[in-house]
Amino acid sequence: MIEARRLHILRAVADHRTVTAAAAALYLTPSAVSQQLTALEQETGHRLVDRGARGVRLTPAGEILLRHTHAVLAQLERAEAELAAYGSGAAGTVTVAAFATGIGLVVAPALTRLAVLAPGIGVRVQDAEGDASLTMVLDRQVDIAVAVEYRGAPGADDPRLTRLPLYVEPFDAVVPLAHRLAGAGRIPLAELAKDPWIGPYPGNPCHDVVVLACEHAGFQPRLEHQSDDFRAVVALASAGAGVALVPRSALRGTDLGEVAVRPVDGAAPTRRVFAAVRCGAEEHPLIRPVLAALGSAAPVDETAG
Repeated sequence: MIEARRLHILRAVADHRTVTAAAAALYLTPSAVSQQLTALEQETGHRLVDRGARGVRLTPAGEILLRHTHAVLAQLERAEAELAAYGSGAAGTVTVAAFATGIGLVVAPALTRLAVLAPGIGVRVQDAEGDASLTMVLDRQVDIAVAVEYRGAPGADDPRLTRLPLYVEPFDAVVPLAHRLAGAGRIPLAELAKDPWIGPYPGNPCHDVVVLACEHAGFQPRLEHQSDDFRAVVALASAGAGVALVPRSALRGTDLGEVAVRPVDGAAPTRRVFAAVRCGAEEHPLIRPVLAALGSAAPVDETAG
């Protein structure tokens, strides 16, 4: 008989690629993870992982078991949800990981709605970049992620996750007031090819958006200044340090006195924001109202304008 908790460990190892990283995510010791993997191999009668200098790789038998693991763990999530509904689980706490502007734009308004519609549900919010929150959901550190599409992100068809689209938001060009294009109605990105750029660090989903938008315009941006804090990005543009692309919602409440903010000419670069839960958990009586509140709080059309 295969123990479900060992399947969870197998998936964590497959996700994190090393025993040490999987152990840290699961709050276990590496030796405990290794022991559980060995026990799982004994239960199945197959070698499931290959350990090497560069980490852990699943064997063909391990890949087969991993495919079934996604279905088994999703079904267990559904069982927990149904049992919670049977027990009228109308009170409890849900944890949400979201990036800073997502908290302001969607999560905080959702909390206001929940306070009226589901006062028995408490929500704990954790600030996490859009590429980190999905891992936190899969590792059961949080219940819901408010995340951003990025290169390498789990796709919409990933069997581990259920996703709820929230909004699509454009990036606007931010240039110093003294910039030659500050008076333009719209700014063609190709016209900024020779400018110094300010942008997020690699690994931040917004970095991908900026680089891809510039590549589509025919150039590689010369990123001379880097920050994941868009207030800092705007401050540097205000000082004449360079130009930037910034998500529209990140400009709200930011001092824009020394910069010009203009839409991008042509198809604007965008980021797609969604909520995600472990597959099967979307029907949990505590999680379902939070997802509904997030969906209701999301802006109708952030791409307009």
